[in-house]
Amino acid sequence: MRLVSFDAGAGPRAGLLEEGLVVEVGDSVLQLIEAGLDSMPAARGEPRPLAEVALLPPIGNPQKIIGIGLNYRSHAEEAGREAPEVPTFFGKFANALAAPGAQVALPESSAKVDYEAEVAFVVGRRAKAVSERTALDHVAGYMLFNDLSARDLQFQTPQWMPGKVFDGSAPCGPALVTAEEGIDPAAIDLALTLNGEQMQGASTADLIHSIPALVAHLSRLMTLEPGDIVSTGTPAGVGSVRKPRVWLAPGDEIVVSSPQLGELVTRIV
Repeated sequence: MRLVSFDAGAGPRAGLLEEGLVVEVGDSVLQLIEAGLDSMPAARGEPRPLAEVALLPPIGNPQKIIGIGLNYRSHAEEAGREAPEVPTFFGKFANALAAPGAQVALPESSAKVDYEAEVAFVVGRRAKAVSERTALDHVAGYMLFNDLSARDLQFQTPQWMPGKVFDGSAPCGPALVTAEEGIDPAAIDLALTLNGEQMQGASTADLIHSIPALVAHLSRLMTLEPGDIVSTGTPAGVGSVRKPRVWLAPGDEIVVSSPQLGELVTRIV
C-alpha cells in the first residue's frame, strides 16, 4: 500500500494512493499504523485525483525524527572518513517536516545549505532491544527524505544538530510505502537532481549499517514508537564536498526519486 496524508479542504486526513487517485481511509496515517496495517478501514467517500488534494508529510507529528550520519560507504569515502563501526545519529524535530512539493525558505543564519537524498523508514510496532533477525517486523514502511543541512552551522560544534533543525529541513514523502509491498530494504534505489542535473545516485545496498541493524541498535538505546521516523543516511554527491562547492539558492528545485518509493520535489525560496 501507499499511504498518504492529505488535505482536500477539510483538514488532514489519511488516504490510500492507487493509480493517481486518493481515497480517504482514516484521520491520520499514524492512527492506521497504531491500529495495525493488516486491518485497513473502509474507504470514506469517492476517490479524488491526486492533483486535487494537497499532500502533507506522511507522518505529521512523530515522537522522534532520527537521522543517521555517514552511513553510505560512498559518502564516507568522499568525506575522507572511515566507515563508522557504530551508527552516528542526530535528531530533528517536527518543525523540520515539509510536505511533498513544499517551498522551503533558506535559514537567514546560514549561507551554506546542502541537500541529502535519503531513504527513511517509519516504525510500525514498538521496538525495545529487538534483534536484527526480528527488526523488520517493527517497520511499517519506507519513504523518501531530504535531509537539508546547513553545513556552516552543522560544524560549528562537535555535534551536528545546529545545522539540521531549521524549519522545513526535512521534506519527506510522497507516500509511506508499506512493508507488505515486498520492498527489499537492502535494494532501494534513489537519486537526486538539482535543477535537472543528477547529483546523487545509489542503492541502500551501499549502507554501512543496514536497516535491520539500525532498528536493533537504536532500540537498545531508546524505545522506538509507532510513527517514529529514521532517515538512513545519504550517498556520495553532496554539494559540500564538490569542487566547486554547491550550495542551495532561491529558485532551486530538488527532486529525490526512487523507482520503489516515488518522487519528492522541494523548491527553495
